[in-house]
Amino acid sequence: MRFPTAIATALALCACATDARSWRPEQGLVADNLASFVQCLRETGQTLASAHRGGYGPGLAENALETFEASAAAAPVLLETDVRVTSDGALVLMHDETVDRTTTGTGPVSAMTGAEVARLALTDNEGHPTGGFAPTLAQALEWSRGRTILQLDVKRGTPLPAVVEAVRRAGAQNRAIVIVYTIEDAVLAHRLDPSLMLSVSIDDVADVEALREQGVDLSRVIAFTGIRQPNPALYQRLAGYGIEVIFGTLGGADSFDARFAASGDDTGYVDLQRQGVQIIATQRAEAAFEAMDEADGGGWGPAVCLEAGR
Repeated sequence: MRFPTAIATALALCACATDARSWRPEQGLVADNLASFVQCLRETGQTLASAHRGGYGPGLAENALETFEASAAAAPVLLETDVRVTSDGALVLMHDETVDRTTTGTGPVSAMTGAEVARLALTDNEGHPTGGFAPTLAQALEWSRGRTILQLDVKRGTPLPAVVEAVRRAGAQNRAIVIVYTIEDAVLAHRLDPSLMLSVSIDDVADVEALREQGVDLSRVIAFTGIRQPNPALYQRLAGYGIEVIFGTLGGADSFDARFAASGDDTGYVDLQRQGVQIIATQRAEAAFEAMDEADGGGWGPAVCLEAGR
């Protein structure tokens, strides 16, 4: 259920007067009611950046708590991270099927125990050790408390019920969004915990109707709409269902991130905000935040939605 009265009250109290540039890392990106928070983003035209794999870069490993710390200190962003399962059922943060690219070890994650993965030193994308170690999902969920919101990308072969249970056990339903790629997984996750927010791959409104027919509460759904081409017409139709939008600017040399960086012009992130995107999944989260923050001209806009989500 959505809470428009709470949002209206927050708008009246805050009136977007919070100075964006007074934002401090210790304030975090914290909502006691995640559904109301993202609803407010949509209804007030605000957009957040989500740091892909936690916001890695030179000296910073993917999916590492140290990287999370750096990203959360730089800007009020969500943190996307990847979840895999080990041979003994431990849930760890790792993007690839193997540990070869991102650690000093070798071999499939699924062939290792949780303890073995925990001992592996993480490396940055140039292969340099960063001093960090691969964290568990439980450690990441605990770290996020009072700091920011995680988006949990459940990798192929990782049991979705185990991830949902980990979120529930941590009491993290208002600081975690579970990413699923099929209608079937969305229905399963919702049945396991109806309070969870879900990022669901949505190609058109037929997917939304399928979710509704299966009893999924659409107020718990955020639509991931791909990385290829923005679709404002779809965004408008999703808004009619009360569904928020994620669009990805990440990817390879032909991605929006790469094009914006090469041109030296980051106003493309602002264009996505104006087209109706509430969350931009990006490898340049700080740049996206700065571009949107500069464009709003009157303080950090999403501040009003933090009030709505409390």
